[in-house]
Parts: sequence; C-alpha cells; structure tokens
Amino acid sequence: MPLTFGPDALAPVILDRREGPYGEVVLRRRGDDFEIIANGCFLMDTSDGRSERLLVDAALDALPAGRTAPAVLIGGLGVGFSLARAAAEPRWGRIAVAEREQAIVDWHRDGPLAGISGAALADPRTVVLTTDLVAHLRTTTDRYDALCLDIDNGPDWTVTDDNGNLYSPAGLAGCHARLTPGGVLAVWSAQPSEEFEQALRNAGFRGVRTEEVGVARGVPDVVHLAIRAAR
Repeated sequence: MPLTFGPDALAPVILDRREGPYGEVVLRRRGDDFEIIANGCFLMDTSDGRSERLLVDAALDALPAGRTAPAVLIGGLGVGFSLARAAAEPRWGRIAVAEREQAIVDWHRDGPLAGISGAALADPRTVVLTTDLVAHLRTTTDRYDALCLDIDNGPDWTVTDDNGNLYSPAGLAGCHARLTPGGVLAVWSAQPSEEFEQALRNAGFRGVRTEEVGVARGVPDVVHLAIRAAR
C-alpha cells in the first residue's frame, strides 16, 4: 500500500522549549530540518545554509592578503552552519563563537544539532563564549580580524529590543574598535538595507558592500560587509 502524506505531514514537532533570561527559545523539527524560534520569531533553520556560510567566506576573502591565522568572532551559534564553515577552513586561527542562549549551546554539544557542529566544537581553535554578543563587544579587550554577526533577522528586525544597540552608532563604533586594522565586519540579514550601509559608513568603515544569496521565498538573504581602515 503506497504511503500518503496528509496536510500535517510536515507540521513542526517541538523537540525542546526553554525559558531563559531573554525569553523563550524553541527547537523544532520539520521533516528532515531543524528550526530555532526565539520569542515566537523564526530565526533560522537547516534547510539551506548558503548565506550563513557566505558570512564566513566573504569575511575571510575580504581580509588583507597575507594575513596569517586570523581570529574570527562568530555571533551567535544558531544552527551551526557558520561555525562549521569556519572550522572547515584551515586558514582561520582562533575561532570564537558567542551565544547567549545556553539551550542552543546544549543542543549543539549533546543534542539534535551536534551532527552539524560536533567536529567544529571539538576543533582546538574553537572557544564557545556563553555570553551576550553586544555585552561582549562592549566589555572585552580582545581584538579580532573578522566579526561575523548573525544574531537577528537583520538590522531592522531584531529578536529582542536590546539587540538594536548592536546596529546603533555606539554599537557599530564598538565593532570598529574590536577589529584589527584591515579587519572585516560581516553582518547577516534577511533583506538588504541601504540605511544600514550608510550607518556603516558613518561609523568609519570603508569598502561597504552587500552580497546577496537567492532563497526560495523570493527576497534574497544578504551579507553586509565593511572594512576597518588599515591605518
């Protein structure tokens, strides 16, 4: 007898739901894919991942030629595509990933998402910072050659209100300060933003540009790129 699939065949199944200091975070499975939902807002899933990988690749490609073992900060961990991409690239030196949701870290360490990120988390170059990215950028004295940021659906669509500080003049100035000369800021977004491009220029970044990745829903994902001047 042939299999039939009703309207609920691809209905999401909740695998874990937790309340944390920033609200509710949920891991769901839909068919073969996993989805992360924060405070009722869809963040990302495992159906594609091209733009999350581009976030890391484009930052590395934009670094000055000859820079050895550059350090990268990825924020946040998400479904793990960006971290896995960085760990698969031997040119990266130190790989830090900032993730404020302990639940997401747990899902990667010994949960359903370990298949994506297990090898990356075991890489000796990788360190997981269980902290708020915005707070880390404001308080750390560490400097990075690249900041690859993917904590929202874009500068105009933040998961929590306080995340908006990252895209403010003060937040972008903080990103600028944490980069080495010639360092690259890469910001993932679900849609292009000319306003954000101008904000990057106003913050002193150079070489501001946007790379697009076509997706099934029609509006392309984008990665905003900006470079701190070499001097």
